[in-house]
Amino acid sequence: MAISGRTVLLAALGSLIVGLLPGWHGVLAVLLPLLAGVLWDLARAAPVRPLRLTRAGSTSARLGETAEVQLLVTNPSRRPLRADLRDAWPPSAWQPGAAFTAARHRLTVPGGERRRLTTVLHPTRRGDHRAVRVTIRSHGPLGLAARQGSHSVPWLVRVLPPFTSRRHLPAKLARLRELDGRTTLLTRGEGTEFDSLRDYVPGDDVRSIDWRATARQSEVAVRTWRPERDRHLLLVLDTGRTSAGRVGDIPRLDAAMDAALLLTALATRAGDRVDLLAFDRTTRATVRGRTGTDALPAVVHAITALEPELVETDTRAMAATTLAQAPRRALLVLFTGLDAAPVEAGLLPILPRLTERHTVLVAAVGDPQIQELAERRGSVTAVYQAAAAAQHRAERRRTAQRLRAMGVTVVEAPPAELPPALADAYLSLKASGKL
Repeated sequence: MAISGRTVLLAALGSLIVGLLPGWHGVLAVLLPLLAGVLWDLARAAPVRPLRLTRAGSTSARLGETAEVQLLVTNPSRRPLRADLRDAWPPSAWQPGAAFTAARHRLTVPGGERRRLTTVLHPTRRGDHRAVRVTIRSHGPLGLAARQGSHSVPWLVRVLPPFTSRRHLPAKLARLRELDGRTTLLTRGEGTEFDSLRDYVPGDDVRSIDWRATARQSEVAVRTWRPERDRHLLLVLDTGRTSAGRVGDIPRLDAAMDAALLLTALATRAGDRVDLLAFDRTTRATVRGRTGTDALPAVVHAITALEPELVETDTRAMAATTLAQAPRRALLVLFTGLDAAPVEAGLLPILPRLTERHTVLVAAVGDPQIQELAERRGSVTAVYQAAAAAQHRAERRRTAQRLRAMGVTVVEAPPAELPPALADAYLSLKASGKL
């Protein structure tokens, strides 16, 4: 049961009558009519427990977009339902400060009928968002009292990563088509997979001449090549403590996910096979055996619920799992940090095992604020900050140089620049035939 503000106001006004009629007579003159009105309202209010509630609507949305969830309220009783309804979801399902108004609805449902309500979610975090409960306050005809109860109406909305780097995909696909010889901007001599024969043009590499084909015709024929297709890429996301660090407004793991999605979309369009492994001390997510158009949705759903784990990554176990998932030669793209201590203690000792069999590419999220700090001057504090930033950058450069000396391709860029930079590195490896 719930008492409305109207009841409180009438009780306050009734205190004036008590002042005019002191004693029990005045109190009873106010309380008895008010109590009778409350009981009448409770008796005439539609019951809450028998209501039938069902859901429909969106089951997924990208971070930054809205999701609409419909709630169908059926009133099986003969009394009309005049109610306030609260559709409760986790705080991360709403924009800050908008939960109070967005979750509340006012509705009227005549007896034996039903009404549909729409709750618009605006999630601020990716992952699974589950409905908590639906609380209904059924008011009586006088508005003095109400029946109140809650229903559990399960529903799940999966909030996917935003994939903001999708805007770079058309440009990277255009370059891929150039490498693959499907545009007029054919780049001669790149790739190692035979494509076709054509007539010799002055300036062609004489090593591309096909002497057998030339002997069968009157013109000199040369072979054309294209980058290899159906190669294997394994994307390895380090979900240990270093991935929890924030660069700007997002964790490093989220920036790595965005780059992984762009690379997945590009590689699948190139005809390559993409697998995924998320690991810290154990496997957090995996995608295997998906090809073509199935690969990108599988990767998106696999990484949606990933969160950084505040533990040190077991790099030896990660290497063993990686080698087990990629027994044949592949391009390993390791999304991790370039901090000197974790790399020297964890990554460097296992790299020979990986580079012996695979081509390894390390993708790291850089922090643009370090560059800003390194350029600051004007005060003692700013000078100390600049010195610390310069030292930090020097350590990361030395770490990257050590990785490159071991045959590893290193890509480090701020969150907005990492996806296209990683895609360019992939295309360069593909064009040079190193995959």
